[in-house]
Amino acid sequence: MGAKNLAVLGLQWGDEGKGKIVNFLSDKAHAACRYQGGHNAGHTLIVNGKKLVLHLLPSSICHKNASSLIGKGVVVSCDALFSEIEEIEPFADGILDRLKISPACTLIQPYHILVDQLKEKSNSFTTIGTTLRGIGPAYEDKVARRAIRIVDTLSESKLTPKLEETLSYYNFQFKNYFGVDELDFNETKDRNLEYGEKLKPLLADVSGTILKLNNENKRILFEGAQGALLDVDQGTYPFVTSSNCSPAGIASGAGCGPLDVGYILGVVKAYVTRVGEGPMPTEIHDDLSVEIATKGGEVGATTGRPRRCGWFDAVTVKRIVQSNSVSALCLTKIDVLDGMESIKICTDYNQDAAKLAFAECMELDDVEPSYIECAGWTEPCAGVNSYEEIPENAKIFIKKIEEVCGVPVDIISTGPDDASTILMNPDL
Repeated sequence: MGAKNLAVLGLQWGDEGKGKIVNFLSDKAHAACRYQGGHNAGHTLIVNGKKLVLHLLPSSICHKNASSLIGKGVVVSCDALFSEIEEIEPFADGILDRLKISPACTLIQPYHILVDQLKEKSNSFTTIGTTLRGIGPAYEDKVARRAIRIVDTLSESKLTPKLEETLSYYNFQFKNYFGVDELDFNETKDRNLEYGEKLKPLLADVSGTILKLNNENKRILFEGAQGALLDVDQGTYPFVTSSNCSPAGIASGAGCGPLDVGYILGVVKAYVTRVGEGPMPTEIHDDLSVEIATKGGEVGATTGRPRRCGWFDAVTVKRIVQSNSVSALCLTKIDVLDGMESIKICTDYNQDAAKLAFAECMELDDVEPSYIECAGWTEPCAGVNSYEEIPENAKIFIKKIEEVCGVPVDIISTGPDDASTILMNPDL
């Protein structure tokens, strides 16, 4: 594959194991770039036996040979960012030298967090299970053109009029709608100026950096947060995140050309999980769900909330593969299915009318999944790092996923550490 850029993103509802794969592939990359989302994401890495959970930092951060870029499509919590840097720094020497942040990023403000919490608790709004960290309101401000960007915090004269207008908008809601105390303008302004001073050494022209790396024929790895079924346009609306976490978001969120990504790797679990509210057609409701969740450690890396578990839904994956030009799949957590007698794959939805709403609108409330069954395996996949050692029935399961989804499986993950990885495509 040479220096071709690649993207790694989840094709389900997040939590597919993208962090490990980005970390694994970062050895051959000169830079990795987060292009959307905020600290509502959670990517878990195992580095030298130590479990690290990243929320804002690109998963390449522990690789000294790779720059870590945060593109303009990301919404940044300054407090969360520096808390994470402090936690990760002992395991990633020189982190501040490698980390570069776009000054065009929107800053998450105290009023974003407060309004997020108030709306989620209010009976007047649909509860969608957000992380209550201000991500959605920050993106709302961005679209409404009232966001405070990092660049605004570098100048008091530039910040003051923008913050006056935006805080006035929120304080009206706090006082007249929610009946809570207004936020103090001077205190909020001073906090933003402190943010600017703290962030200033990390700021860089991220899109210019990407252009330079492309001209030098160096590889960039684009890292998505959440999963494509949570994409605000392509996901299961309204139970989605507030950004484009599908490949469609890379060009705008990173600040590059749409043809700058030559290979798109979609990460999927051998089953499916979901945190929070929203439809999930293949959800398992008996003790087997608890067994899978326990064995797979299915607890949200960011929220600590338990994940709902279900059978692999090839219908949604195939749709995302086709609509996003996905090159290949990375299949993770196949080891969690070790020892099961029978394993299901959803290959179709039964109702014709529901299919139409699903196809364009991703409305999954009324669909009825149709399954094929694959025989399980008794020999373990856990820790296996050679395809030849994969049990025969597991190979049949993998081949069936390739057949139904229409793309090859280029990586198989059999455990949380890098050693438990089978690379089917040597060019990666």
